[in-house]
Amino acid sequence: MTALTQERPAVLPVLRRLLAEGRWGLLAWTAGVAAAIALYIPLFPSMQTPELAGVLDSLPPELVRTLGYEDVTSGAGYVQATFFGLIGFVLLTIAGVSWGAAYTGGAEESGRLELTFAHAVSRVPYAIEAWVALLVKLAVLGAVAWLLVRLLDGPAQLDLDPLNLLAGVTAWASLGLVCASAAFAAGAATGRRLWAIGVGAGVAVAGYVFEALANNSDDLEWLRSASPYAWAYRSTPLADGFDWGGLALLWVVSLGMLGVGAAVLSRRDILG
Repeated sequence: MTALTQERPAVLPVLRRLLAEGRWGLLAWTAGVAAAIALYIPLFPSMQTPELAGVLDSLPPELVRTLGYEDVTSGAGYVQATFFGLIGFVLLTIAGVSWGAAYTGGAEESGRLELTFAHAVSRVPYAIEAWVALLVKLAVLGAVAWLLVRLLDGPAQLDLDPLNLLAGVTAWASLGLVCASAAFAAGAATGRRLWAIGVGAGVAVAGYVFEALANNSDDLEWLRSASPYAWAYRSTPLADGFDWGGLALLWVVSLGMLGVGAAVLSRRDILG
């Protein structure tokens, strides 16, 4: 007698597929983050000169506050201003938004999302697994950033506390997750990659602009309450450690975006 065996369904098929197919893109973004860190961090010792202090004093105070250069002569202030608050934020936002938009709006435009749902993958599990893939990729970039800054800490004379560095990386990655989750939800709602990218990038830009305006006007201080950038960096994690309230806001919004994305995917007609 021949026994018929049924192949077991794959565990977390969407998560595994997205991570496997996106490994080269993740490697490229990892290289970009590494290059930015290698470019900026080693320059810190050469920046500790009277000439730099004079240049900063000559700049308009509004510009200094907008760029976050008030404490650029300390290791924590320098790394925050040059990497986590500026170029690193830009790189993480571009990476996260592009991934979030691709997993929903991009997948629908290409017809892949309809094909995935036709192969016994439910819509809500797809949304959850795709979002977790997004989270894993951002976590990888965060781990690489922590490791590289930690390795350069001594040679660059930064004097960063390892736990505070972890707090800074966590805030950075969580901020990127908010922008990426906004793109993810917008792509799920519209089925269009371009709209998803616009929403994710808009959240990033608005957050940065709101923080800059609040830094330069007491009358606009209230804008910080609507700025994910301010939630992440309202204290200086690299100097002060974890800001659990700010992190909670970032994660509540990100999970809320996941909920929105899952809800609209479960109800909306998917275009092939």
